[in-house]
Amino acid sequence: MTSSGPLASVPLVVDVDGTLIKTDLLYESALQYIAQRPLEAWRLVLWMLGGKSRLKARLADSVPLDMSTIPLREETVALIRSAQDEGRPVYLASASDERYVAALAERLGNVTGVFATRPGLNLAGANKAACLVEAFGSDGFDYVGDMPVDFPVWKASRNVLAVTHNSGFERSVLKAFPDATIVASSRTAARDVIKAMRPHQWAKNVLVFLPALAGHEILSGALSSLLAFACFCAAASSAYIINDLLDLPSDREHPRKRKRPFAAGRVPIAVGGLLSVFLMSLALGGSLLLPAGFSFVLLCYVVVTLGYSFVLKRKMVIDVITLGGLYTIRVLGGVVAVGAAQSRWLLMFCLFLFLSLAIVKRCSELVMKKNEGKLDVSGRGYTVSDLPVITALGAAAGYCAVLVFTMYLNSPEVVALYSHPGRLWLASPLLLYWISRVLMLSGRGELHDDPVVFALTDRMSWATGAAVAAVVALSI
Repeated sequence: MTSSGPLASVPLVVDVDGTLIKTDLLYESALQYIAQRPLEAWRLVLWMLGGKSRLKARLADSVPLDMSTIPLREETVALIRSAQDEGRPVYLASASDERYVAALAERLGNVTGVFATRPGLNLAGANKAACLVEAFGSDGFDYVGDMPVDFPVWKASRNVLAVTHNSGFERSVLKAFPDATIVASSRTAARDVIKAMRPHQWAKNVLVFLPALAGHEILSGALSSLLAFACFCAAASSAYIINDLLDLPSDREHPRKRKRPFAAGRVPIAVGGLLSVFLMSLALGGSLLLPAGFSFVLLCYVVVTLGYSFVLKRKMVIDVITLGGLYTIRVLGGVVAVGAAQSRWLLMFCLFLFLSLAIVKRCSELVMKKNEGKLDVSGRGYTVSDLPVITALGAAAGYCAVLVFTMYLNSPEVVALYSHPGRLWLASPLLLYWISRVLMLSGRGELHDDPVVFALTDRMSWATGAAVAAVVALSI
């Protein structure tokens, strides 16, 4: 029902970044520019020197953002719908580029108008306040904002409505404007920050313990392996954060990945950037406590991981070879950390096995897209028609890993390490079974798109691993 009278004529003016949406369009566009043109990232600094309005305009020229997937703040949308039901005009006023804001207004529907940054004018703080006063007069509008820079706008508004992100800011708003209405109290939960670090992926880093186990140096290499594990965990989490920040558009189209903290807007992009820098510093600092060669291996891991996030993950076949190599680098890190002699057999086995698992991951994504009726995987170099070929490649790589294992059983290293090396042959059919089962489940669409996570939660994988461990124990 539409109301009449003075209230119906008072505009509701809504800020965008952090208020209407759970993210920041400047950060979003800058990240997508870096993701799409990593070798031209230096241009951002050049544009920034020309002022924020120029930076935002050039980003909008270069990066079209899909507003349909940008996470909205439910409380603010409800406020807008309530005002529209009352017949009040609703405006968006943002420091983001006017093209982005106009697209967002179109998504919302029934938005009366847009005030936004344009060439030569960065619409923030005093600039925004002056613009709105010119349009509606002092005390002629209600304003919803979320940052200290909104204080000049609130002072010029009739009613103060705020979205607060921490208790200190909320107290500041209520102290300056005792009659302010807190529309939403948005807090970054510690569990979401931890989830953004993907601690479940740290399980992959247990590979650094493999050289100590394979070389029967469990006790002597325990401390070094543990420190190496911690360094890889910190570096991996830093890289995952960077990957997630660069992959926001495709993650928001994914039925599961859209729930990740950054994609869903539960953790701010700025927090992710700072956390990534801190974790990477921690990893590289910790590596200095291990042999010098380990720092080099970890640095290689970081460089390849970043290369994967920026470019290689979009290159057909190169992406899965890179992923397989990253798993193998972890094993090499364990070799260097404990000072063990490098085992060509172990490294070759890991390279083929993890190449197979990386391919299986792509197979799972393609099966999911096929079931959804889509033709390709967003942001990747594959189409659904590639599924038979890459499934065959995954099987070939997995079986090559078993072949390397059987060749290892005839090497001099086995005689030196095992009293009953012949018993190790029993592990071959177990490995063949597990690899074949993973491929079958992937083809059926029953496999988690990360086979490592699947292995950690699958009973048969645990049973197969226990059987292999028993075979190794009986062979020593």
